[in-house]
Amino acid sequence: MATTGKEYSQMAKSASPPSPKAVDSIKAFLIGGTICCIGQALTELYSMLPIERDTAKTLTSMTLIVITAVLTGLAVFPKIAKHAGAGTIVPITGFANAMVSPAMEFQSEGRILGTGSKLFTIAGPVIAYGCSAAFVYGVIAYIFKLY
Repeated sequence: MATTGKEYSQMAKSASPPSPKAVDSIKAFLIGGTICCIGQALTELYSMLPIERDTAKTLTSMTLIVITAVLTGLAVFPKIAKHAGAGTIVPITGFANAMVSPAMEFQSEGRILGTGSKLFTIAGPVIAYGCSAAFVYGVIAYIFKLY
């Protein structure tokens, strides 16, 4: 006997506990805000060095990516993300976690078929869409002389 979509939806709703939306939102705001404050602090620290502001911003992004990758590898970042929800997805840390997690999960399958192929499972479409969008924008900018 096949289950209809409505029946399945009711079963899933009864099986999953309700989510405290207000508490989840506050956690996401606080943890995501803390990540952004750390990023801003890193930018200010890098700006104190004899480098340009744009370079300091690039170094900040790179530092946050490395920290997230290391914390993901140590299984710390998933624990933070469990409480923060979207607070860890929105900053660049979410992208770094999306790159490292599948690679770690499939490393037992080998470097090429495991880590190499799964590294871009989530991030691959993002990169492909970004490159495609940049190409389309470049063509439009060229045609309308917006460059």
